Amino acid sequence: MKTVALGDSGEKVSALCLGAMNFGTKLDEPRSMELLDRYWEAGGRFIDTANNYAFWWGGDGTESENVLGRWMRLRKNRNELFLATKVGFNTPKVGNGLSRSVIRREIEGSLRRLGTDRIDLYYAHKDHRSDPLVETLAAFDELHRQGKIRLIGCSNHRAWRIEEARTLSRKNGWLAYCCVQQRHTYLRPVAGARFDPQLVVDDELCDYCAAHAKDFLLLGYSSTLGGAYNRRPDRPIPPQYRGPANEARLATLSEVAREVGATPLQLVYAWMLNSTPLALPLVSAGSMQQLDENLGALKVALDAPRMKRLDEAGDPLEH
Repeated sequence: MKTVALGDSGEKVSALCLGAMNFGTKLDEPRSMELLDRYWEAGGRFIDTANNYAFWWGGDGTESENVLGRWMRLRKNRNELFLATKVGFNTPKVGNGLSRSVIRREIEGSLRRLGTDRIDLYYAHKDHRSDPLVETLAAFDELHRQGKIRLIGCSNHRAWRIEEARTLSRKNGWLAYCCVQQRHTYLRPVAGARFDPQLVVDDELCDYCAAHAKDFLLLGYSSTLGGAYNRRPDRPIPPQYRGPANEARLATLSEVAREVGATPLQLVYAWMLNSTPLALPLVSAGSMQQLDENLGALKVALDAPRMKRLDEAGDPLEH
């Protein structure tokens, strides 16, 4: 599988990251392990989970890490993986915020469930402005010095908060955020659209990531809009993306997909990987067919004229 540099960390990660959110809840353990095996066979080595996945499907938030831990023990492949998990997104059974005490407690739970002695990439899953950045970042750096985490990233953070955090880390000689994981897709949210508690990639974050491309990477989640690109009209486009500009973008997406022999979903991923800034997609699947379709995005070739058509479709923007 193709790889992408993770900022200036020296790490190269799989160009498609496998999101494990539904493993152990929406997807039972046998099916989860089948999908993990298929991703592994395709050369994928970058897996993303969290300490709260997926309590909203009726779990307690530990299922995904537990399934991954059992899979890694069975396959004996932990040392060949780049493993990401998260802390800080409140659930009934997860501590509140990003305080030092919460971070120290939650890392131990994640390490135990995953059956490992270190996390390759540890995310601040959501910004908590009630917790001082200096306390959060000092706690992350402490874990890094202890060898429990290697790199840190953030998710659902605004650009100005990311820069504030990175500046503070540099000033104190601490480990700094090397990436951000944000809601991101080809369609543009209409004016006033909200995704609380998630944050969507906006122009400001795009500008920031493009300006810092040498040492900071953008990753996108929820990029398929729940399968809406391929399954209209039985799975409609979410209301936050409906409008004339996005109808034009959908039409262009379908045209280019036919030209390059791809599905619309595959083209969304290919567009992300060819954009400025590059956005590394998190992919999820409920079946082998869906996973294979996701993996096929890496074979889609997009030249400059087609990227230009995709980028400019629907302009001028509604907002």
